[in-house]
Amino acid sequence: MAGGSIWHPGDLVATTTYARGVDDVFEQLAHLVGRGDVVALTGAGMSTDSGIPDYRGPTGARRRHSPMTYREFASDDAARRRYWARSHLGWSHVLRARPNAAHVALAELERMGCVSGVITQNVDGLHPAAGSRAVVELHGNLAWTVCVDCGDVRPRHELADRLDSMNPGFDLRPARMAPDGDADLVSEAERGFAVAPCTTCGGVLKPDVVFFGESVPRERVASSFAMVEAASLLLVVGSSLTVMSGYRFVIRARKRGTPIAIVNRGPTRGDADAAVRIDAGLGDVLPRLVDRIGHRLRTRTG
Repeated sequence: MAGGSIWHPGDLVATTTYARGVDDVFEQLAHLVGRGDVVALTGAGMSTDSGIPDYRGPTGARRRHSPMTYREFASDDAARRRYWARSHLGWSHVLRARPNAAHVALAELERMGCVSGVITQNVDGLHPAAGSRAVVELHGNLAWTVCVDCGDVRPRHELADRLDSMNPGFDLRPARMAPDGDADLVSEAERGFAVAPCTTCGGVLKPDVVFFGESVPRERVASSFAMVEAASLLLVVGSSLTVMSGYRFVIRARKRGTPIAIVNRGPTRGDADAAVRIDAGLGDVLPRLVDRIGHRLRTRTG
């Protein structure tokens, strides 16, 4: 068991709102994180300050269409055309996105020896870009494409260049950003979009990410569970934990008696299991956490 003892969530429940004064709760969080061996589980709320909207949080985009399922993408030519039209515009937005203060702070906590790894449900690649090294991208990364027929994997920019050539002027069409590198378009714009085949076999290309209805690769799940089982704390940041893909790690931590801390705007599915719960922006809490733990380390060594 983490720390050699079973942690019962009721032993230390500290749910509060950052703006109303959380010094005591924040100190509890800093103490838990400062012990080290922390695994962070991150969700879409991590990237909203980078301009990438989430699905369910306060900044979530109201979509005009449902997320693409793998079955629909694989079986329907028109659906693939709609997807790639939206995703091609969305990708240009993701490509311009930069890590925000929360990404940078989490990478710094890793450098300080507090965070041992990051499990992210995001597909924007911003954790590695910020300097985090031990990252499991649970749902893949939009920066790559894969052929569903031959398995060929290539950088996304190669496909983007081909789509630009096949669809001149398309990047000038107005679009509203949606989650996961998607964009909302009018149907007329989608119907005229030309889709590029795999250059190796002529097969169907998709971004190398997990679609709705598609399973996360087993090796990623196994690596993530191993990280959680070795952790002294599971730190959930920017996730409502609505989807089982992420919530299962909270379940595993709870069963092992590993404490759980949650920093998120709005309620989450794991609130009842949290030892510490702060309802606040990640760009406020995580940098402050770096400063507080850094101060403690300097005091000890000084």
